[in-house]
Amino acid sequence: MDFSQLNILAILLAALSAFMLGGIWYSPLLFQRTWMEGCGLTELDLKDSDPKWIFGGSFVLSLFMAFSLSLFIGPHPTLGVAVGAGFAIGICWVSSSFGMSYIFEQRPLKLFLVNSGYHVLQFTLMGLVLGMWP
Repeated sequence: MDFSQLNILAILLAALSAFMLGGIWYSPLLFQRTWMEGCGLTELDLKDSDPKWIFGGSFVLSLFMAFSLSLFIGPHPTLGVAVGAGFAIGICWVSSSFGMSYIFEQRPLKLFLVNSGYHVLQFTLMGLVLGMWP
């Protein structure tokens, strides 16, 4: 595909939607406590981290994922194809990869469900945003 066919605004909005979803998903409103317990993190660990690096890096990676998904689904996907591709990528590629690693690392099932659930929704949401643009 020719990069000039990419909808840069849709890619930016898809990345932003995934970034915002992460802010809600990993917040105290939803799964922060479960995620922290599964990772072995404490409130002190979060306070000692560099938010510019964490949030800046997360947005750049979200942008990279949205860009890649846009390349994968093509310049003018139907809404169903875009959402379906995002969901399939989240469940089949990301969750399966996490699952394999988590089994070997003997990580808690709850952590797998929180992290995989986020990525399934993240890619599905990005597909929705990308598929809504003509």
